[in-house]
Amino acid sequence: MSSHATFARPHEAPSTGHSAHSTYSALPFTVGNTPLAYLPEPFGVADGGFWAKLEGFNPGGIKDRPALHMIRQARARGELAPGATVVESTSGTLGLGLALAGIVHGHPVTLVTDPGMEPLMCRLLSSYGVRLEIVDEPHPTGGWQQARRDRVQRLLAEIPGSYCPDQYNNPDNVDAYAGLAHELLNQVAHVDVLVCSVGTGGHSAGIHRVLRHHFPGLRLVGVDAVGSTIFGQPARPRLMRGLGSSIHPRNVAYDSFGEVHWVSPAEAVWACRTLAARHYVSGGWSTGAVALVAHWLARTSPGRSVVAIFPDGPWRYWNTVYDDGYCRAHGLLGAVPSDEPDLLDAPGEREVHRWTRCTNVADPLAGTR
Repeated sequence: MSSHATFARPHEAPSTGHSAHSTYSALPFTVGNTPLAYLPEPFGVADGGFWAKLEGFNPGGIKDRPALHMIRQARARGELAPGATVVESTSGTLGLGLALAGIVHGHPVTLVTDPGMEPLMCRLLSSYGVRLEIVDEPHPTGGWQQARRDRVQRLLAEIPGSYCPDQYNNPDNVDAYAGLAHELLNQVAHVDVLVCSVGTGGHSAGIHRVLRHHFPGLRLVGVDAVGSTIFGQPARPRLMRGLGSSIHPRNVAYDSFGEVHWVSPAEAVWACRTLAARHYVSGGWSTGAVALVAHWLARTSPGRSVVAIFPDGPWRYWNTVYDDGYCRAHGLLGAVPSDEPDLLDAPGEREVHRWTRCTNVADPLAGTR
């Protein structure tokens, strides 16, 4: 491979057959068919590279896929009536997808978020006609996510005929990623290791479910945030948005994961900035965390094809990940990750604060769901 990123794209989407003035009919075709980039020596070490699926090339990011699919399916089942309001909790990326789906299908959209949503994201969603509700304090045990979900329930009771896609527990969220998996099958000859950030659990479960039928030996590696409770660590306040959780989404396919890694904000920032400087490939917290883990897996698994999913692009992170003042204020600059992650024998063995891995993955709520 060459020393610079190379790109591959699947076949282009077919023509919609509609004239240019048809109402929004072509918008869904702007989603998908994202490029795959090979990133050799991603951090300046001559020990191999990995493939990165660049979901930031979607209009809003990776969650355009489930947003459109969940709304289509809800309409088909009669759960969402024409013109009814869609209400959902979001930290940002799904909100963009639901704004798109609302425009495509003619639904008002109300999104519940928290004070951590970036000002740019708030303004952009408002420009798309979204009504924003911002909760003012976290839930005592479920953090901002549970506070947002509680507000969603109140809004559903207040708005006649409204519908919540419930991204955390809706199997349509998982099913939506079959298309992404098939794009990968057209772009790369073999996949040995799939690396995905984990938030709702949708894309890791959906992509893996398709690919494992083609590659029976496929190993799924999850990337979580320090301070996230998904895989059995204690829930703590988190700077990083888009991965991690203070609740336990049912869409997380625990039995599919071969291992999980937790990454800290400073390590994710370092990886984001290094990727940008060396390869002109950039993204947010999830992208940095996934890149760090994928690079390590490629280095320690020579000859194996590693594919990482980069969920979005860099633009919403201009005043966090790529802002020196913000990073300096939160102690995120100059923290070069170790060459090797720490190791846990069990996810709850101790609380982690830096890059750490565990190969013993289990549902922390097993037996109680």
